[in-house]
Amino acid sequence: MQAKKRYLLVSVGAGLLFLVYLWGLHIGDFQQQPYHQYHQYHQSPSRPPRRWPESTHPLEPYLEGGEQEEDSPRLHHQHTSPRERRAIRDNIYKNRRCRMETCFDFGRCQSGFRVYIYPPQRGEEISESYQKILSSIEESRFHTTDPSRACLFVLAVDTLDRDQLSAQYVQNVRARIQSLPTWNDGRNHLIFNLYSGTWPDYTEDLGFEVGQAMLAKASVDVGNFRPNFDISIPLFSKDHPQKGGGKGYLTLNDVPPSRKYLLVFKGKRYLTGIGSETRNALYHIHNGDDIILLTTCKHGKDWEKHKDSRCDRDNEEYSKYDYQELLHNSSFCLVPRGRRLGSFRFLEALQAACIPVLLSNGWELPFSEVIDWRKAAVIGDERLLLQVPSITRSVGRDRILALRQQTQFLWDAYFSSVAKIVLTTLEIIQDRVHSHVSRNRLLWNSLPGGLYAFPQFSTDPALFPFYYAILGKSPSQQFTAVIHMVTPLQSQISPVVKLIIAVAKSKFCAQIVVLWNCDKPLPPRNKWPSTSVPLTVIEGQTKTMSSRFFPHDVILTDAILSLDEDSVLSTNEVDFAFIVWQSFPERIVGYPARSHYWDASRSRWGYTSKWTNDYSMVLTGAAFYHRYYHYVYTYYVPASLLTMVDRMANCEDILMNFLVSAVTKQPPIKVTQKKQYKETMMSQGSKSSRWADPDHFAQRQTCMNAFSRWLGFMPLVHSQMRLDPVLFRDQVSILRKKYRDIERL
Repeated sequence: MQAKKRYLLVSVGAGLLFLVYLWGLHIGDFQQQPYHQYHQYHQSPSRPPRRWPESTHPLEPYLEGGEQEEDSPRLHHQHTSPRERRAIRDNIYKNRRCRMETCFDFGRCQSGFRVYIYPPQRGEEISESYQKILSSIEESRFHTTDPSRACLFVLAVDTLDRDQLSAQYVQNVRARIQSLPTWNDGRNHLIFNLYSGTWPDYTEDLGFEVGQAMLAKASVDVGNFRPNFDISIPLFSKDHPQKGGGKGYLTLNDVPPSRKYLLVFKGKRYLTGIGSETRNALYHIHNGDDIILLTTCKHGKDWEKHKDSRCDRDNEEYSKYDYQELLHNSSFCLVPRGRRLGSFRFLEALQAACIPVLLSNGWELPFSEVIDWRKAAVIGDERLLLQVPSITRSVGRDRILALRQQTQFLWDAYFSSVAKIVLTTLEIIQDRVHSHVSRNRLLWNSLPGGLYAFPQFSTDPALFPFYYAILGKSPSQQFTAVIHMVTPLQSQISPVVKLIIAVAKSKFCAQIVVLWNCDKPLPPRNKWPSTSVPLTVIEGQTKTMSSRFFPHDVILTDAILSLDEDSVLSTNEVDFAFIVWQSFPERIVGYPARSHYWDASRSRWGYTSKWTNDYSMVLTGAAFYHRYYHYVYTYYVPASLLTMVDRMANCEDILMNFLVSAVTKQPPIKVTQKKQYKETMMSQGSKSSRWADPDHFAQRQTCMNAFSRWLGFMPLVHSQMRLDPVLFRDQVSILRKKYRDIERL
């Protein structure tokens, strides 16, 4: 009996031990399973991934950490193995860790930021787009023909299209660049590229090693982008203008901001291969009402062989809508990826004031280093396509208007021409090189934009005329009068003496600066009138017309009152004009006005001084403006134009108006009308007077057209507004009027 009990207990104990052993093995497998799955998922990306558990949570498609990174190649590269992809990436970016601090020689830039373009080899074929890029650099203030002075080098070899199936593909690029005397593994070189890779995978292979060269590249993937080194540029067509560019389509009276359609797209649909997933799924959210998403598979030679069941229906509906009509009548424009990450639709949407909805995972957006795209676009996720309609419907009208306004600013400031794209690229690099004097985000993302806000003038936005309202600041309460003299000081009754006395009596005048550009010797101090404000005489070294706009250190006030020596102004006129300028510190405010017109018979711009119902210029012979424009005039205008102005001793005032209108996109402001200024100027009989020169107006016609060719467009804006004192010419007692002397002139 006892033996049976012992046998039974031993059997039960052995059974329990066996069960515990099996349970332990099961727990061990359960604990190790996630690790093996994770390890397998990362080490063998060519295997199909395990299916994630089903979930009803709306944010489940967002993956975190390594899962998201590993999922991307599987979506975007269906025809290459992981080993091939790694080999391609390693070949393209052997210097993946390049940054400005490690792969750029700052010593070359000590004498300034200059860009050298290699001379083209005999028989070199250059595409139209690349020629526009090179021409934009050659016409910029950065260009140099001396390689020893260069900070940056640009290839003459056309590297824009590196698709081997393209007719624009250039052979033997590797051998050509390796033979350059200053190549130095690409250090301090900039390479432009729009298209890389070829069918079917469209990798970022350029067909040559970029080495330590910076890439200004379109459709660049964030995984291959080298931050603070490469620059992402937009994809633009061969028809994109070199200068000027088309204006945006948002008008000031375009309210309410909502348009006929909510969301539109019209473009190709790829049946297979990279870039086909998103476009093939667009029909799911197309409703034919306010969401119009049209695709066609009718492209390529063999499209009929590969067409699916939806092709005929899609093609029929595709032909019913006009693309431009959709573009200009929709609040949002879908910008899905194509074969490459970038798309022409991006720039088209910006120009049309159609808010881009980006569906291109992994795309490093153009100029993302400086542009805040959240203020101008909706950045979506390709995996969340079905949520796009609800996202766009949730955007309020005020937000829609703000986004659309920002699209117009960005289009005009950085993308409307090849020259602006190139100059933005160079300015970003210059900011990196001279990081102690670089633009902040406010300057890049607010009017007038980074291309017109020079940090060499100041890194403090409060010192520019454009940001007073944004920063809650106001310009200084005093001005500096700058009088330009080209004739000798005859006596104490000379017009310039009367002018100095009248200006000095202004309660807003901080100082008077006389620029002595006369060939005669400088008069002694006792010949000048005594004033209650400091009087400084600066003798010009070059004695040229352009020197009147030089940014002298002695000028400390924000406002400058620019005066010709024979101007006739009373103290009341000076005070009133300054009060007006304080409300418009970014514009020219003054008295003598002129206008421009288009001469259709001669196909050229004309200049007129006739009194008409509008004007587009205020001459700097008696005008207020911000001192920042002296810096812009001196350091932004090409030397060739300054030389032309100095040779003719004419047109410097027109050029200043061109600059200010190009920056502000607004007309100058004319204050109280007076005939005495014009009659005084025209009655000058001395040979030194420019107004007595019979060629004076002919030269100004020539200047108008030369300046517009330089900019690529006509910046001057007509205006019919004139600002007078409130009681000006009113039939009330003169004692009730603040600026009494103005009416007596």
